[in-house]
Amino acid sequence: MHRSLADLTARIDRTLKERVLPWVHTQRTPLEVTVAHLPGEPLPFAEAVRLPFERTAVGEPWGRAWSTSWFRLRGVVPPGMAGRRVEVLVDLGFRTGGPGFEAEGLVYTPDGVPVKGIEPRNLYVPVSPSARGGEVVDLYVEAAANPSIGGQPTTDLGDLATVPDTLLYRLARAEVAVLEEEVQALALDVQVLHELALQLPVNDPRREQVRAGLERLVDELDVRDVPGSAARARAQVADLLARPAAPSAHRVSAVGHAHIDSAWMWPVRETIRKCARTFSNVVALADAYPDLRFACSSAQQYAWTKEHHPHVFDRIREKVASGQFVPVGGMWVESDTNMPGGEALVRQFVQGKRFFDRELGVEPREVWLPDSFGYTGALPQLARLAGFRWFLSQKMSWNTTNRFPHHTFWWEGIDGSRVFTHFPPADTYGAKLSGEQLAYGVANFADAGPANRSLLPFGYGDGGGGPTREMMETAHRVADLEGSPRVVVETPAEFFAGAEAEYPQAPVWAGEMYLEFHRGTYTSQLKMKQGNRRTEHLLREAELWAATAAVRAGADYPHEHLDRLWQDMLLLQFHDILPGSSIAWVHREARETYERLARELEALVADALAAAAGPGDVEVVANAAPHARDGVPALGAGPAAGTTGGAGTVEVRSDDGATVLDNGLVRVRVDADGTIGSVRDLVEAREVLAPGAAANVLQLHPDQPVRFDAWDVDEFYRHRVRELREVTDLTVDTTDPACPVVRVTRQDGASTYVQTIALAAGERRVDLALDVDWHERETLCKAAFPLAVHADRSASEIQFGHVQRATHTNTSWDAARFEICAHRWVHVAEPGYGVALVNDSTYGHDVTRPGPGDARGAGATTVRLSLVRAPLYPDPETDQGRHTMRYALVVGAGVDDAVREGYRINLPARRVRGAGEIPPLVTVEGGGAVVEAVKLADDRSGDVVVRLYESRGGHGRATVRPGFEAAGVDVRDLLEREEPEVAALAPLEPLPGGGVALDLNPFQVVTLRFRRA
Repeated sequence: MHRSLADLTARIDRTLKERVLPWVHTQRTPLEVTVAHLPGEPLPFAEAVRLPFERTAVGEPWGRAWSTSWFRLRGVVPPGMAGRRVEVLVDLGFRTGGPGFEAEGLVYTPDGVPVKGIEPRNLYVPVSPSARGGEVVDLYVEAAANPSIGGQPTTDLGDLATVPDTLLYRLARAEVAVLEEEVQALALDVQVLHELALQLPVNDPRREQVRAGLERLVDELDVRDVPGSAARARAQVADLLARPAAPSAHRVSAVGHAHIDSAWMWPVRETIRKCARTFSNVVALADAYPDLRFACSSAQQYAWTKEHHPHVFDRIREKVASGQFVPVGGMWVESDTNMPGGEALVRQFVQGKRFFDRELGVEPREVWLPDSFGYTGALPQLARLAGFRWFLSQKMSWNTTNRFPHHTFWWEGIDGSRVFTHFPPADTYGAKLSGEQLAYGVANFADAGPANRSLLPFGYGDGGGGPTREMMETAHRVADLEGSPRVVVETPAEFFAGAEAEYPQAPVWAGEMYLEFHRGTYTSQLKMKQGNRRTEHLLREAELWAATAAVRAGADYPHEHLDRLWQDMLLLQFHDILPGSSIAWVHREARETYERLARELEALVADALAAAAGPGDVEVVANAAPHARDGVPALGAGPAAGTTGGAGTVEVRSDDGATVLDNGLVRVRVDADGTIGSVRDLVEAREVLAPGAAANVLQLHPDQPVRFDAWDVDEFYRHRVRELREVTDLTVDTTDPACPVVRVTRQDGASTYVQTIALAAGERRVDLALDVDWHERETLCKAAFPLAVHADRSASEIQFGHVQRATHTNTSWDAARFEICAHRWVHVAEPGYGVALVNDSTYGHDVTRPGPGDARGAGATTVRLSLVRAPLYPDPETDQGRHTMRYALVVGAGVDDAVREGYRINLPARRVRGAGEIPPLVTVEGGGAVVEAVKLADDRSGDVVVRLYESRGGHGRATVRPGFEAAGVDVRDLLEREEPEVAALAPLEPLPGGGVALDLNPFQVVTLRFRRA
């Protein structure tokens, strides 16, 4: 009788689950178990094993959330196991969270050597491949009671201060057992063929052949003696596993992988232990499988391992040398790429590549960012300038509106640089090499035809775990199997070299890769955004003034201190920390780190300025911005001349219940409800605000995304809005006649809002601030600026330039960009006139044109800042408390003005006393060139490094002159190396006095090294 597919599938599934897998280990013998429960944070092995251990047993509860228990397992291999492969099996009480998302353990020998990680689906610890019998088993297991947090609408498990006293786990297994290798092989044979059959087309003869073979296998298996009949059962399908793949079969480059989030649903301290567990697993697996190739990014994680687990790091070094453990990515962490500043992205590459070169003797050639939330258009140029050739991600498969059109392509950045790019078509960075994943990857591959190869990272990830022996055995079975793609385990570099050679004429994607998802990450956890922005600019100042002090006054340059501060900040740019999508513990620690960084950097800046200024009592103004201000040169210090350079006072008057500020350039009317009713550009004789509209209006939206609270802002939030118009108090402060301030206080619900509106003499800029004591939930607060500007696109600052985005919704791609990321400024313009909105705190914005029937008409454009949110998950206290944000409306602004004012609001001038002015180390003029960094060379030579970029998006000619005696200057790559290809991109023309002129392409980044005479 012909069996239905459903019946056969059910029979095979049950046979595998209930008849075969329970027999993979036999002769199980319990081990003696003792335990020491730590009262607080984890302890090193040497301290933990000195604690008093008490007897416990399988079935006993253990583990308050985030606690650690040390289990000691002791016993003897029974004589009956002689000649067999023997393993210890440990189940800490695993449930359904999967590897990396619940309890985990690291196994040590009695002398403190880490052996292997223990986690769900990876329970074994090798004892002997061929036991003698009588071997002593003595192991310690450092067990982490990590809670499973995923999927909860709110959680009290996200911080030590709020976790309950409940014990989460019960020890489920601690035994020594024989591994029945033939039964294990049988299980894998069945699994591979069964999954293959389920993916083959219904009318494919191979499908029926596999089904028939599996039915013969099940018939042959004696379920009363599975080990004794396993070989006979396997023989029924041996010919099916031996049949080769078709010559035209798709080629899959399988790369071992273990994505380990540097923080997310666990704190950094737990990530350090996750690295030790995963990397111990990998080096042990590499011993057993010489063909394993394991790709691992994030220099920070290697550095942690070197510091906390030097034995594991030594083993990593061995496997790097053998080609099995493959450093990739070349970044300090897998950072977010939307919000980090330009110099921060540079330092991600610099710090990462230098670590890999120094510690492991390798230089990765592929940028490896599988899980970051969209990709800035600045990345291709920076990647090329840092010595990368290729780029890998898969996150664009998460788009919710438009399918990304390619899997293999050239990605072109905003300057025209290109990197060869691949997205694994299986849409995962943690594959199991299942038949379903392999088949899906082939069917989904968008570039099939001209291209016939793809990459597949396999291994448990997010919380670590990595590849398993079952995955490696599967890879061997599908290496050349009829009906399956060919699978070869190889390195990413081998894949990319082959893919690029196969498909050199791949299509080009130009500009940013905007992820149509996770748009809330531009705003969530405001303190992360503010800490990042402030630290980036403090690091700029610290390097500039320290270099100035070294050159001008012979002061020591704090190389090591600055490196450590950069590394601490770069860690916080990880793609679940800076985006605000981690548990409360992570963000609490990050806030503390930002505060420490600010203290240390302020001290460095103060010391450097004092040294550069020299002894004396002359007050000077230090300007770290790349543009002159108030008579003070860029990147230097000059005599204090008052905040407005003597521009005079600002008129303040009342007008029919409104307050009017007028400096002769701009007239601002603040209405009785505290909103701005008019901004009149007196220079151009035009109103800046849209007809009948008010600006600086606080707008509240319900913010309840469908899936991921902290990650997402969903488009339907716009369906409801409430404006804050009620005023508790409105005052005018004229203490400084050159800069009067209107202060508006509002009380709404549980929150208090204090807005300030200021106009300084001599400025075409309205300075604004919001001080909010925020206690809303699931609410998004925006500040709206309806402008009398007819703009079909907006310009938003990104790293080393800006991008243009549509303000209309002509296409689904345009409509999907309803929330956008910008750094220090957004600019909108019509021919002949523009307006910029600059900020010091936020990244989320939206820019829209009027909807149907809008009274403002078609000639208006509204720019809104996303100020603060209140998602409940994964941190139920997100953004609660006090925040202060500054922003400004710049009227009659071109892009140059937006760039200048963006730097200015983020780099306030400093007043110091000393001998007199501090001449700039470097002067840059013309061509839209902007200096992003001035520092001493990393090789401790004392040479001065200047990084600049073209800021307008056009061609320009710039001159660069050193303010010190220089023996010469040349162009370097981002790692300050001599690279002929990089130097050829920016030919230098010598000028009298040691300066140079150079022609800049749009958004070109150039690194100059001035040799000290």
